[in-house]
Amino acid sequence: MKEGAEVKTAIPLKEKIAYGLGDVGNNFLFDLGQIYLLKFYTDSLGLPSAVAGTLFLVTKILDGFTDVAAGTWIDGRKTYGKLGKFRTFMFYAVPPLALCTAISFYIPDFELTGRIVWAYVSYALFGLAYTMFNIPYGSMIPAMTKDAVERAGMASFRQAGANLGLLITMVAFIPLVTLSSNLFGEKYSFFAAAGVFAVAGCTLQIICTLNIKERYVVQKPKEAKTSILRSYAGILKNAPLLVLGFINLLTFSAFNVKLAVLNYYCQYVLDNKSLGSSVGFFQIGCVFLGIICVHPLVRRYGKKAVYITGAAIWAVADLSAWFFVDSTVSFIIFACFAFFGTGFTNTLNWALVSDTVEYGEWKTGNRSEGVVYSFFTFFRKFSQAIAGFVPGLVLAFVGYVPNAVQTETALEGIKGLMFIYPGILAVVTVAVMAVCYKLSDTRYNKIVAELNERKNIHA
Repeated sequence: MKEGAEVKTAIPLKEKIAYGLGDVGNNFLFDLGQIYLLKFYTDSLGLPSAVAGTLFLVTKILDGFTDVAAGTWIDGRKTYGKLGKFRTFMFYAVPPLALCTAISFYIPDFELTGRIVWAYVSYALFGLAYTMFNIPYGSMIPAMTKDAVERAGMASFRQAGANLGLLITMVAFIPLVTLSSNLFGEKYSFFAAAGVFAVAGCTLQIICTLNIKERYVVQKPKEAKTSILRSYAGILKNAPLLVLGFINLLTFSAFNVKLAVLNYYCQYVLDNKSLGSSVGFFQIGCVFLGIICVHPLVRRYGKKAVYITGAAIWAVADLSAWFFVDSTVSFIIFACFAFFGTGFTNTLNWALVSDTVEYGEWKTGNRSEGVVYSFFTFFRKFSQAIAGFVPGLVLAFVGYVPNAVQTETALEGIKGLMFIYPGILAVVTVAVMAVCYKLSDTRYNKIVAELNERKNIHA
């Protein structure tokens, strides 16, 4: 960044759209695993529920550590090349990511032990490839603008892209699986459908990479020493980041459990296996409504208040649904309110974590976008591990049997995963955010002003 550079950078609309398209692509790939892979493992690959759940736990925890390693690598490089600090990683991660997405849904001709090993290896490789794109992608916002309100806008475009990707995945993937089954046979149906999504998703990621700009990146002198211990010691002083990490452990786990259990709920509780796509359309449509509301509400009330409001709406909707849902229509109504609330929280996560980059720089004197973002995603990966492990464990505990009439105990377990688990975690989120998160927008602006004074930059 040059001396005297303007801090409050207005990002062109074209660039915002390109950044949002990156998360459309991300979610074409990521959501296949979060929504459909558990059911693919139990019902198609033939893995026991507990084994499938444990697989998610192990691979996602491993994935979290690769996030940390990737963030350290990105921040430690001293020469960036033509594409810059972050986009270089994004560009070269795309081809292996497309391949790994498709093979996660392949059914090899192995016995049970071989299929378990295949599932572990293929999903671990997917996680590694996804890390190499997603860590630099998420680290880009602090490098694109320092304007707090503009960051909230960028986060809205990202979340809109994420939810558009989620919506298309929920609506189109199962019909595509059915079409692929007719064309290629049932064994290859998931593999073929995943291949289509992989190509589409990675194409959007390339478009994103080539149309966004890094404006606030300081290239380190070649003689500068990179201290990994110093970077991560600074994390422990970054209280807002620690709070956000814990909150994401709650919210992202709850959100992904709802997605993972939706197809079980529709098939066995509502007795309509194909309903998931229709329900997903309404749910994600309400997430978009939440996203649209975020930017104007943040301007008036600030990010923290809007975040708490979204989590509260979510909590009330899910806990009420446990008592009052008795039909498909009532389920859709309560689900829409719950997902409307998640639109607030999921959108603001990205803006809030970007703010913690400057907080960490102000507190420690060391700016580390990659390390900060990788630490944040470590908690999100751990939450994904929980989101895969908990349903698998609960389904095994309540006696779930694939493609069979379920016992009353099994049905109650599925309903509990759908409503009680996420509802309680949303309540805890409200409490933690209200009491523990201290980085208000006003305080953030003062921190940025002080950083600018240190660097003799006048905003």
